[in-house]
Amino acid sequence: MALGSGTSMTVNMYAARKNWTLDQVVVQLRHDRVHADDCVNCEDPKSMVDRILCSIELVGPLAEAQRKQLIEIAKKCPVHRTLTNKIEIRADLVAS
Repeated sequence: MALGSGTSMTVNMYAARKNWTLDQVVVQLRHDRVHADDCVNCEDPKSMVDRILCSIELVGPLAEAQRKQLIEIAKKCPVHRTLTNKIEIRADLVAS
């Protein structure tokens, strides 16, 4: 959900800054677990990777060049960048 809302907000803010008429951004996400393209040991469940398919519909009277630019901007959403970078998560116990 964070990816969808972040993408929508990023695209809307960019279009507003450029004074482009963008009536609505519709983002649909689908998550799958798939084998990596270079899967050496595909029988091992650990060889699976997460894949998120992000479909973006831009509603409004935009030129094709504007639509292409907005899709590139969507990929620069902070949530998108976080998810595509290497992530390290630490869980620490905090004394109460």
